[in-house]
Amino acid sequence: METTTRFPLQPVDYVKWIATVVQLIGYGLTGMNIVPWNVFAFVVGIILWFAVGLMWKDRAIMIVHLGAFISLTLGYLNS
Repeated sequence: METTTRFPLQPVDYVKWIATVVQLIGYGLTGMNIVPWNVFAFVVGIILWFAVGLMWKDRAIMIVHLGAFISLTLGYLNS
């Protein structure tokens, strides 16, 4: 079985794991109906994942998180 983990870890590895944890916290806060903290967590996670897309030069990651940011922001402003 091949692993994709590289040692030492690269800066992008730290950013993607922090972004993942922050997103999971956002899901948990949403499940517990803790508003608006869930939105803030999602925004931070989205920005961090967008940064990962920039570091990897991966347009798909950047576009999906830009769309998520716009959707989340418009939903929050309209609530």
